Amino acid sequence: MQSAINIFTVEEYLELEQTSEIRHEYLGGQVFAMSGGSKEHNLIAGNIYSRFRSHLRGGSCSVFMADMKVNIQLTSQNKNIYYYPDVVVSCDSDDKDRFSLNYPCLIIEVLSPSTEMTDKREKLVNYRDLESLQEYVLVSQDEIKVEVYRRDNQGNWLMKTLGKEDELYFNSIDLTLTMAEIYEDVFKII
Repeated sequence: MQSAINIFTVEEYLELEQTSEIRHEYLGGQVFAMSGGSKEHNLIAGNIYSRFRSHLRGGSCSVFMADMKVNIQLTSQNKNIYYYPDVVVSCDSDDKDRFSLNYPCLIIEVLSPSTEMTDKREKLVNYRDLESLQEYVLVSQDEIKVEVYRRDNQGNWLMKTLGKEDELYFNSIDLTLTMAEIYEDVFKII
C-alpha cells in the first residue's frame, strides 16, 4: 500500500511550527518530526550553552538552544531547509527574524543514535552552504569525542577529532572549553 507524501510550502511549514506542540525540521517541502533527547544529550547541550551565554553576554553575538531554527536557502536547487540545531550562535546584525537564524557563525549538534548519520552527512553538507558559518561541531554523548569542522581562510572545510585530553577552541567566538566543561555531570574526567 502506498501513501502520499505531503509537500508543504515554506509559509505552510512556518505557520505549522507556530502552533505545533512538537518541533519539525523542513527539507525542501517535507516535514520531519523531531525526537526527544536523552539526559546526557540535554546536559551536554546545556553545558555548552551556559558557557557560551556567559562568554557572549553584553556583546554583539547571541547564543540559542534547541528551539531556534536555522534557515538554509539552497538557491542552486531552489529549496529551503530549516533545522533545529542543539546550540547555535549568530553574530550578524541582519539576523532579525524572531523564529529563525539566517547567518549563524557556529552550530553545534549533540549526536544521538537516531540522528547521528543525519548530522554527519545531510546536515554537514547543507550547513556548509551557509556563507556565514565558520564552525560546525559534533559532540558525542556516548564517549568523550568531538568532531570539529572548520572553514579556513580559503573557504575549505577542515575536520579535526578531539578526545579526552584535548581542549576545544572556537575561533568564531574566541572561547576555549575543556572536555570536563563540555561533559560536566555526564562523564568523570580526571
